[in-house]
This record gives sequence, structure tokens and C-alpha cells, in this order.
Amino acid sequence: MQQTPVWQRNPAVVAAALICVTTLVRLWFVASAQLDLVQDEAQYWDWTRRLQLSYYSKGPLIAWIIHFWTGIFGNTELGVRFAAVLHSCLAQIVLYLGVARLLRRPSVALWTLIIANTTPLFMVSGILMTTDNPLLLCWAVALFSLYAAGEREDSVLPYVLLAVSMAVGILAKYMMLGMFGVAVLYMAGLYRQRMLSARFAVRGLLAMVAGTIIGLAPIVIWNMQNDWVGFRHVGALAGVTPSKPVPLLRLDRFPEYFGAQIGLITPWWFAFMLAGAWQALRLALNGASQAGVREDRAHVRQSILLAAGFWMLWGFFILWSFHTRIYPNWSAMSYVSGIILAAIAADRGSLMLRRAAVSARTRRVSFRRLCIYLGTAIFLLVHALPYIPLPEKLNPAVRLMGWHDLGHQLDKMRKAMPDPDRVFFFASSYDMTASLAFYAPGQPITYCADFGRRMSQYDIWPGPEDKKGWDALYVGKDHPAIPPALAAMFEDSSYIEYQSSHEGRKGRTFFIVTLRNFKGIWPKRSVGVY
Repeated sequence: MQQTPVWQRNPAVVAAALICVTTLVRLWFVASAQLDLVQDEAQYWDWTRRLQLSYYSKGPLIAWIIHFWTGIFGNTELGVRFAAVLHSCLAQIVLYLGVARLLRRPSVALWTLIIANTTPLFMVSGILMTTDNPLLLCWAVALFSLYAAGEREDSVLPYVLLAVSMAVGILAKYMMLGMFGVAVLYMAGLYRQRMLSARFAVRGLLAMVAGTIIGLAPIVIWNMQNDWVGFRHVGALAGVTPSKPVPLLRLDRFPEYFGAQIGLITPWWFAFMLAGAWQALRLALNGASQAGVREDRAHVRQSILLAAGFWMLWGFFILWSFHTRIYPNWSAMSYVSGIILAAIAADRGSLMLRRAAVSARTRRVSFRRLCIYLGTAIFLLVHALPYIPLPEKLNPAVRLMGWHDLGHQLDKMRKAMPDPDRVFFFASSYDMTASLAFYAPGQPITYCADFGRRMSQYDIWPGPEDKKGWDALYVGKDHPAIPPALAAMFEDSSYIEYQSSHEGRKGRTFFIVTLRNFKGIWPKRSVGVY
């Protein structure tokens, strides 16, 4: 007699083991300082030194979170990134419990964890501390709370969790407002199938509105005090209020965006995802009788929720990519539902293939195993990337290597100047400025000169005008010569090209300019360019 596999007998034990192992791997990776901070991470850390109600490009949550953990682990990569590991662990717990307990699909819940942990999107989110990290957790909680509220109308807890997740999610990123679209489509689908309760609809929307007001309040107050620059920036970035006219329809952006989506999920899981999303959409539209197959009402309700959660954001950004540039991570929240839909398709063992023949079933099982093996290989590759001797042009980790070494070089150059205590550091882009703030000697306040770019948070803060007569070190991205505007700000200048290293391996190349006797003139051209 064949014994039942352990993942069927004790799915919770297997899930706990999977969550623990992947979390420990991520914690080791972050604690061992394999990679220097991504520039956005450095910027969010720099925000923690000036805690505010909001910031130019994002809400305040990420600065608050990093401020808390750096207070425990210090101003280190671990302090900045610890929350990423923690949120990844919590997100896995929410996904498993939501699918296994709330949706009552334990085998699908295991597939959800497997797929999540073998997709680059989720893997990177568990290492790098970006705004998508807490947003993903809030989005998952809101999605399951919405379902629980519809199932248990008289329970207060789902509505409270829905409101809280909306408030916290908006503080992380404005994308959380997209949950309103998911909720409206979900309720519309329930109404179409005569499953919508008026009490649930009213209470659910009121809870979301209450959470939105709480979450938006500090952001709106900050924007009122700063000429609405945050909202102007988001509008310009999304192509709603561009700084210059753009065509309504263009075809050059879509291939890049669509290809990036396949890369974020991997081609095989992407195929499962689209298959599961299409099946869910058909069931959501056709109801309890779909293609001659009877489905219970719970599965119909789940299909409506997951179809709304995936197609609302994913479909919108696919269409909008024909108008303007869409960043690959903008549709990330649609993959919370998308990964569950891929798990449902994988659990069924089919990419919409017939389930009759034993030989076909064998092929499906083999294909699923192949997908797991490929995903595991990617998991190992991502966490071993700094050790792989790839050519510089083919290794994306090179961009995140060498900042520590640059800090040592800057310290030597500063000490060699006439008055080391009267030297400031700056760059001409927000990302380089932020990394300088973290890695320059003593983690000083750094500045961002504007030689023609869009506005950033550094333009809202004071510049170095009070440092007239000081010397400075400017760091750029491989410029062949000193920009004329930069030379005009000082009496004398010279530059070097510095090849950094990271634990004996080649790191990023930097362009360092030594500048003497600052004239007190600081360029500000970006006002109004969002």
C-alpha cells in the first residue's frame, strides 16, 4: 500500500519548514552583507534622519520602519533590510493561512508558497527594503480580509483588518488605493452571481474609506505644506500630468514592460498564472456552471475575488503601457492574487489541458517537478549571485558592489585636503546622493546638485549654501569630463576615475571630482519638473 505523501498528510508542517528555511536563507544573506544597499534603500534610510509626515515620492511608512530597526541594529545594511526579511516571512504566513484556512485549500496553499519563493519578484522583495515590501503584506491582508468580511458579515474583525491594512498600505505606497478597484470588481462579480450582501458591501466600503482617510491624512497635510509636489510627481510619473505632451498611443513601451513581467515571475509560472487567471475569469463570469462542470459557491466566490485581484491592476497597466512608460514593479500587487491563481492551476496539474489519460497526467506531474527544479535553481542563483564570476556587463550585482570601498577612498581623499573638517559630499542624482549619505565617511548630510533633471526629495531640503569657502568631493556615474556648471561652482577642480572592489572582486566604477573653495552658488533648475 502506497503511503500518502507528507505534504498531503501534514501540509502545515511542510509549510512551516518552507517558511523557516527561506527566511533563514534571506536573513543569512542580509546579515552577511553580500550586497551594498540599492540606491533607493539608501534614500529611504536617509529619510530616517529627517522624519516627516510624508516625502516627495513615497509615503512615510518605509522611513518609520527603517528608523525603528536601525535603532536596534544600527545604521548598517542589516538594520535597513531586516524588515524586508521579516515582512517576507509574515507575507508567507498570511498567504498560507489565507489560502489553507480561509479558502480551505491546503494543497493550493503549499503551491502558493513554492511559487512565491521561486519567483524573482518575491525573492528580491524578501532581501531589499523597498516600499513594495510592506505594501505586499498589507495588500495580502486586505485581500483576505475582504473575502472574510463577505463570508462572515457579522464579524467585526475582518472589517477592522481591512481598514487597518488600507491605512498602513497607503502610508507605504499610493498603489494601495488600487484595492478599491479590486473591491468594486469583486462586489460587482458577486452581484452578477446574486451573492452580494448589501450589508457586506456597505460595511466593506466604509471600512476601506475609513482606512484611506487615516492613511492619507499625514500625506495630504505634508503635500499641502509643500505645494503638492508628491501628488504632482506621481501624476507626472504615471503619464497623467506629464511635463511635456506625449502621444496617446505608442507601441514601443509595451514589449519592454511585458517582457519584464515574464522575467519577474519566470516564464513557466507566468504560464500557470495566465492559465489560472483565465479559468478564474471564466468561472467568475459564468457562475456555478462553467463548461459543464459544477462548482460550489465558495469556489465561485474565490474565483471572483482572485480574478478581480489579478485582472484589475495587471490588465490596467498592460493597457496603460501603450501610453507611457510603466515600471515593472507597478503591477506587483496583482501578483498576490496571480500567484494563488498559478498555484490553483499547478495543483490541478494542468495548463488548461484535459485530465483524462494517465500518460497525460504523468507528463503534467513531470512538468510541475521541472518547474519546481527550475525555480529552486533561480532561488539559489539569486542568493549566490555575488559569488558567481560573471562578466561585469552580465552581472547586475556589480551595481551594488563597491560602495564600502568608495567610502574608504573618499575618506583618504578628504583627509588629504587642507581642512578635512570643512569638506562636504554631493552628487547630481538622488540615488548617488543617497548612497553617498550612507557610505561616505561618518555618514554625513549629503547634497544633490541640479544640472538638469527632475525634482527629488533633496531639492526640498536645504542645500550647502552656508558652506561657502568649503572644499567638496563630487561623485558621478562615469562622466568623461567635469561638467562646466560644476566647475563654475568652485575655484579649482580635478578628477579621477576610481575602480572600486568588493571583497576582492571588481565593483562599480566611480567618477570622483575634488573641488576647492565653494563659491556659495547652488543650482536649482528642477522646480516644476516632476
